[in-house]
Amino acid sequence: MNELTHGDFTDALEPFALFDAWFAHAREKEINDPSAMALATVDPAGMPNVRMVLMKEHDARGFVFYTNRESVKGRELDGSFKAAAVFHWKSLRRQVRVRGPVEEVTPAESDAYFASRPRDARIGAWASQQSRPVESRFAFEKAIAAIALKYPLGDVPRPPHWIGYRIKPVEMEFWHDRPFRLHDRVVFRRDAPDGGWEKERLFP
Repeated sequence: MNELTHGDFTDALEPFALFDAWFAHAREKEINDPSAMALATVDPAGMPNVRMVLMKEHDARGFVFYTNRESVKGRELDGSFKAAAVFHWKSLRRQVRVRGPVEEVTPAESDAYFASRPRDARIGAWASQQSRPVESRFAFEKAIAAIALKYPLGDVPRPPHWIGYRIKPVEMEFWHDRPFRLHDRVVFRRDAPDGGWEKERLFP
């Protein structure tokens, strides 16, 4: 795919097709993982948290990632059901910011993605009490070994606490580097996840 021109970028009428084009280009050209995104949540006191996760699916409904709902991020998501994320494709000098309400994906969607993971990753999902203290690396490896013995052959089922979340954006901002910090910024906003988009150009 050829790189999009600035005209294509700023003339876009809705954000999902623009994201599709940018993400396809990032999958071709970005030297690091193009699906990596920084995910921001808040705790009950309003203190923010941010960490890198991998986007596993995206469409007009939103952006999907998977995690242990008993982890810090899972508890914070379950507390507010809101999140923000940013994709930064450094080698392409582009970023996309997303924020909005969050919903759980269906159990069938979580089952299907979990089944697609490598067997060792599925065992690790059972063994890791994500975000909680562990006395040593050896203790974690013992937990992995115990799960491997429990499921020596055949399928490793999805843990009930391992689920997917979908960010349903009400705001998406596209940023493209330009010389002398004269960057291009375009933001799309809507009042609700099923509403129509309004577009606005921003000062860099």
